[in-house]
Amino acid sequence: MEQFGAQSNEPREGKLYAVVTVHGKRFELRYGYYDDRDRGEPPDVIYPYLIKHPVYTDSGEPLITMMQDACRYYQGKSRRTDDATCGECEYFARDKEWFGVCRSPKNKREDGV
Repeated sequence: MEQFGAQSNEPREGKLYAVVTVHGKRFELRYGYYDDRDRGEPPDVIYPYLIKHPVYTDSGEPLITMMQDACRYYQGKSRRTDDATCGECEYFARDKEWFGVCRSPKNKREDGV
């Protein structure tokens, strides 16, 4: 992580949690809610939705988060289920925070970025 949010440790919606650089790509992580039903709880750190808005390394590998839904190339220690995540896949190479890279050759973009 490169920087932390304001001095107060109390999470607040919209407050900066950290700025993270992964494979040269910069992400601002802020506190918020994934779902309006969660508003009764303290806010979570919100990670980018990299399935809907893919970001690739310079060599064409997709950046992913360990909690995102596993893709069709999932290779885990157990059978793929509907709630399998990238973090359980053998192709997941963890980096900073919950970010990583998918090392599946079938997910790599041939043209790079």
